[in-house]
Amino acid sequence: MAEKKVEEKQYDTIIVHSAVYKTEYTQKYINRPVWEYPNENHIFSFMPGSIIDVHVKPGEKLKEGDSLLILEAMKMHNNVQMPFDGKIVKIHVKPGQKIPKKHLMLEIKRL
Repeated sequence: MAEKKVEEKQYDTIIVHSAVYKTEYTQKYINRPVWEYPNENHIFSFMPGSIIDVHVKPGEKLKEGDSLLILEAMKMHNNVQMPFDGKIVKIHVKPGQKIPKKHLMLEIKRL
């Protein structure tokens, strides 16, 4: 007579506000991309669109709030501004270029 093999489930322990829980993670959760802390020196596009104008050059020093470029998205001209006082390291876009969401547009460096 063939024996039935009983598969033992693997549970992981998580702690939320001092409460201990045992759970079984789904395969989708296990295969999820790992979250990384965003690099504050990289300026990414927040939506797909076209670059209308680039107002800066590499090596240029800017103050917080200065205009970096104009991104046209959904028929709106979005003024992308400097998040802090810093310097332009590298420009990855040019006027007229169509870019997708999360495209690296500029590299900057805090002063």
